Amino acid sequence: MWTVIDSPIDELRLVAQDGALTAIEFSPFRGELPIEERADDDPVLAEAARQLDAYFTGELQDFDLPLAPRGTQFQQQVWHQLVGIGWGETASYGEIAHRLGLTNAASRAVGLANGRNPIPIVIPCHRVIGANGKLTGYAGGLDRKQKLLELESEGLF
Repeated sequence: MWTVIDSPIDELRLVAQDGALTAIEFSPFRGELPIEERADDDPVLAEAARQLDAYFTGELQDFDLPLAPRGTQFQQQVWHQLVGIGWGETASYGEIAHRLGLTNAASRAVGLANGRNPIPIVIPCHRVIGANGKLTGYAGGLDRKQKLLELESEGLF
């Protein structure tokens, strides 16, 4: 099931399967439409839309949604660490590697896993920055990453 919602960072396509959110895609949508029909009233999608709206208005800082991101065991471990980066906080790729018990040499692997995060915003990959404090790649584009970080530091769009 899927739906599309408006947001301050353009349209987002939300995808759910088996009662859990599996993807949030940025416009322009690159992936093919899921086989299922659009389901705006699906409970998981409706709740995800509600929580994302509250996030974008600065009323919600922690998401509470059933998630089922698909990825390797290592990617899952990285994504689990991302959820631990709080609202308004950032962490470097090296810090995430250290949290996983790895050295800075694993920073590139962490970056690759971060870039494959299928549920951005909710799994806050935008909060991961370079070791020098600069913004680095983001699947939604650096402009969106900057806007999300500004929302969290200033509390508004």
